[in-house]
Amino acid sequence: MTESLQVEPESRQVQFGHAVPILRVADFDRSVEYYVEGLGFTLDWSFGRFGSVTRDQMSIMLSEGRQGCSSTWLWTAVGDADALYAELLDRGAAIRHPPMNFPWGSRELHVFDSDRHVLRFGSEGPEDWPVWRMDGRGWGTLVAAGGWHLAEAAR
Repeated sequence: MTESLQVEPESRQVQFGHAVPILRVADFDRSVEYYVEGLGFTLDWSFGRFGSVTRDQMSIMLSEGRQGCSSTWLWTAVGDADALYAELLDRGAAIRHPPMNFPWGSRELHVFDSDRHVLRFGSEGPEDWPVWRMDGRGWGTLVAAGGWHLAEAAR
C-alpha cells in the first residue's frame, strides 16, 4: 500500500518565501546595467561580483562566474505581457519573441539578458486569441479544423 507524501497545509511548521534564482554572469557590471537600464530592475545590493536586482516582487541574484549555470530559463508572472513588451522595446531589451498565447493559458514574451539567459514573462492569455506552439520547424498556430499552421516567419 502506498502512503501519501502530501503534507496538509495546517500541519506545516515552516512557510516558504519566493524563490530567488542565482544566474551566472560573465561581467557583473554589464549585467547589472542591462537589468537596470534594459529591463527596469533596481540594484538592491552588491558584494564584490555578486548582487541582487529586483523589480516589484521579482528578485534575481547575479554572480560573476561562481554560482549558477549558463543558459538558464526563468518564468515569472506579470500583470500585462503586452504592456511589458511595449516598455521593453522602448528600453532596447533583447526580445527573443513578442507576446504569444500558449496552450496552458499564459500569454508570454521571452527576453534574453546580457548573458543569453531567457526570461519568460507571462500574463493570463485572452480566451479568444490563437494559441502558439513551437515544433521542430518553428512557431505555428492551432487551426480550428485541427492541426497546426506554421507561421510565415518559420517557413
